[in-house]
Amino acid sequence: MPELPDVEGFRQVLIACGRRCVTDIEVRDAGVLQGVTEKRLRKEGEGRRLGRAWRHGKWLFAPTDGGPTFVFHFGMTGSLWCCSPDEPFATHDRLVLTLDDVRSLRFRDQRKLQGVQLADDAAVDRILDRLGPDALTLDRAELKELLSGRRGAVKSALMDQSLIAGLGNLLCDEILWRARVAPRTPVRDLSQTAYRRLYAAMGRVLRTSVRAGCVPPRRSWLTGRRDDSEPLCPRCGKPLCSGRTAGRRTVWCPQCQP
Repeated sequence: MPELPDVEGFRQVLIACGRRCVTDIEVRDAGVLQGVTEKRLRKEGEGRRLGRAWRHGKWLFAPTDGGPTFVFHFGMTGSLWCCSPDEPFATHDRLVLTLDDVRSLRFRDQRKLQGVQLADDAAVDRILDRLGPDALTLDRAELKELLSGRRGAVKSALMDQSLIAGLGNLLCDEILWRARVAPRTPVRDLSQTAYRRLYAAMGRVLRTSVRAGCVPPRRSWLTGRRDDSEPLCPRCGKPLCSGRTAGRRTVWCPQCQP
């Protein structure tokens, strides 16, 4: 699933495409349209020049000059691609924006669990009202304040987008492993040391992942071992455990995260 670093990478794709005019919109699969018809999308989106894209958590916003904002959410399998208009379409290219007739911005998504909206300022505000602060903007005191009032497991809290926007399954497992905190630890049991480790680990993991445009599957990271047939901890070499937390597959090291 695309998480904060992936979406930041898609923002760079939009920037690379340039602040060009949307000269044509082709909806190849209306299943990715969220709250907007193809007719309205073309009517209100064509002829608009894209402004500077920005991101909050896993959401990507592409405002237009004097018009609505294209809003992208990538669900489980979504991505953005910028290419030449004459490049052959991929199987899962669902929406295509032609920019100044020289670039093609393509929303590609296999599973179509989220998609693309067209939002005015009020609708953008409603989206943001449902989200917590972006994970990249938090300082340590804010992280502790957000978590300290929560019940349940620390991983569930970190993945709650209404609490902290941008952290997904891979990021949370990596952060908790680096901080030596078990994912099912109740938030109320976190010590001051655990909070310091969580904040430091979150910063390191996010900065490196943003540079890579994804949570990198490095062999020195939990991410690079979790899908091995017999996964071992990159730090201590002990077998990794796997279970379900907040409905998602969770991987941890019982030696490093007691």
